[in-house]
Amino acid sequence: MIKSPIPKEKLVEALKEKVKEELSEIKKAFKSSHSLATDSEMKAEGKYDTRSIEAGYIAGAQQKRVQELEQELGLLDEINVNHLPDTVSVGSIVEIEFNDLTRMYFISSTGGGSFIPIDGQTVMVISAFSPIGSEVIGLGPGDDFEVEHKNQNRSYKVISVY
Repeated sequence: MIKSPIPKEKLVEALKEKVKEELSEIKKAFKSSHSLATDSEMKAEGKYDTRSIEAGYIAGAQQKRVQELEQELGLLDEINVNHLPDTVSVGSIVEIEFNDLTRMYFISSTGGGSFIPIDGQTVMVISAFSPIGSEVIGLGPGDDFEVEHKNQNRSYKVISVY
């Protein structure tokens, strides 16, 4: 087993911070829209006045997003950053080659699509449930895999797993 060139602890902490920032913002937005939805001045002035109903829908959606973000934090807490796998799993940093270009990816249960700068390198976070993530799980260095993208197959190669 080779130690990861990027500290996984820093990577997971950076992901958590990103989620916490979004959670803080959405909680503020929820409080604001909930307050509008329940404000006595928002009472309907006629049968076509739906301001408070619409504010209630917005507050409900924001409350759901708060719950999702809290779950994401819980999932990030479950990632084992000390495990050095032989094959790709959640919590792995994996180098993948595509079109003669090698990139570093962090396989996560959440936060896919994020780019996290750590120690002068940028790591792309991909969800284990994404097309690339689901195909690469269980593979090891030297393994090839394909992912269909816009009606054509793209070939990838696992270079290393940390």
